[in-house]
Order: sequence, then structure tokens, then C-alpha cells
Amino acid sequence: MAPVSLLAIVPVVLALRSLLRARRSRRRKIPPVHERVLILGASSGIGRSVAQKYAKRGARICIVARREAKVEEVVQECRTARGSEEGVLGCVADFTNVEDMIRVRSLIAEGQPEEFDPPYADLEAIQRTVDVTTAAARANYVGPLIAAVTFIPMLTSTSKSPSILLVSSLASVIPAPTRAIYASTKSASLLLYQALAIEHRGISFSLVMPSTVEGDFRASAVDGGSVREQDPNTHGLKREAVADRCIQAVDDREKTVFMPRLMRLGHLLYWLMPSFIEWRARVKYGF
Repeated sequence: MAPVSLLAIVPVVLALRSLLRARRSRRRKIPPVHERVLILGASSGIGRSVAQKYAKRGARICIVARREAKVEEVVQECRTARGSEEGVLGCVADFTNVEDMIRVRSLIAEGQPEEFDPPYADLEAIQRTVDVTTAAARANYVGPLIAAVTFIPMLTSTSKSPSILLVSSLASVIPAPTRAIYASTKSASLLLYQALAIEHRGISFSLVMPSTVEGDFRASAVDGGSVREQDPNTHGLKREAVADRCIQAVDDREKTVFMPRLMRLGHLLYWLMPSFIEWRARVKYGF
């Protein structure tokens, strides 16, 4: 298909997306006055403005922030905007603290009907998730950060052609269900190195994003879990092939490498047709 034809299709796709979004609008299911909104970090900035706008629409809102005086200010502003003392809660809490978040959840649940009793994750379960996430962040983000800060000055002062290779993952740019922690921490390090590449123009950064690679990766992954996709040893990329492509990328000073190459198109389609890519991701991971 000619490039002109491809460009002609783009407006059609965007128009269809807009039409579909309008048909799926949340306001068609829940009128604004029936909305219940929890806003974390509502004491200032965008969070405060969002709270005020929801209050004007008549939504029932819960304001959460760390500074008590600010919480009280926002609560009063929202009650004024809503035209009622009811329907606006304020809670002083830190959303990085598990116990605080459970306390907020309990406060919200107090105002719900008796039949409203969904299954809740308890303190221990949430804390386990936090611990796993901390370990994943150290391995997938803090580690690459420390390495960059440590060796970039040495590279720039001693190498005739300084180069840095980051072996990331396709999951860092295309979300993977059941791999949320892994994908998000890999994405963080990818963006870190993309920013560093702008700051250090004298260094060639090669960022390689392979799909599933052969081996027993899940056995050593900090976020645990069993293999849900097809057997990596049968359907995954070969380690030798990935290693060869990494070295080629460094030699040729390539910036961004997708493996397989077709996945570059998958990344593009995620922004043009997100529902399709999300469906394919669910199929791959059996979710």
C-alpha cells in the first residue's frame, strides 16, 4: 500500500476511535451526581482543581492528602462548590503507607449500603505486593540508575566511542497483563536511559526491547508467578540471537531496537488501536 494511502487511513481510524469513545462514555452509565470519587493528593495543584470540578458536578468525593490544614481547606471549597455539607469527606493520609490506605478504605466503606461487601486485600497481602514491587524497582530501575551514574563519567573521559546498551523488554512499551510490576519498572529504566541519551549526546545509547526470550526467567523473577504464555523455550527468542542483535546495535550505534522487528508496528498500533493490542496481550498471557 502506498504511503499516501496509509496517511489517508489515519483520519478515518482517529474518527472511528472518537465515535467509539463517545459511545462508551462513562457518563452514559453513571450520571455525574451519582459518581463517587476518591482523590489521592488533593491538597494542591491538579488534584485540588479536579476535586473542585467534581464537586461542582455534584459528585460525592473523598479528599485525601498528608497536610491536615490543606485537607480542611479543600473540603470546605468542595462543599461550597457542591452546595451541600454532605457528600464530601476529608482524610489525612499518606498513600505510600499501607495502613493509611486501609484506613481510608474503611472510612469510605462506612457510608456504603450493608450489601456492599466486596472482597478486600488485607494488610499482609498489600504489604507483600509492596515488598515485591520494591525489589523489582531495585533490580530494574535503581540498578540501571546506579550503573549509569557510576560509569558515564568514566566512559566520556576514557573511550573514543562511548556506548551504553540497555537490554529492556517489549513489555516496557506494550503493557503485559500479569506482568504489571515487571513491565512498569522496565519502562521506568527505559525512559531513564532515553532521557540520559538526550543529556549525554557524546554517548551512543542502544535500547533493545526483545519479546519473550527462551529460558526459565520466571524462576528468578522478583515478582514471581508461573509462566502463563506459551513455553518460552519453544516459542521464545533465542538468547544467542538476542545477544548478536545487541552487539550489532552497539556496533551500528542504533538507538531503539525491537525484537522481533514487527513489534515496532505493535508499539505504533497500541496508540492507534489500543483495544486490539490489549486483546492480543490477553490472548498471549491467557488472561
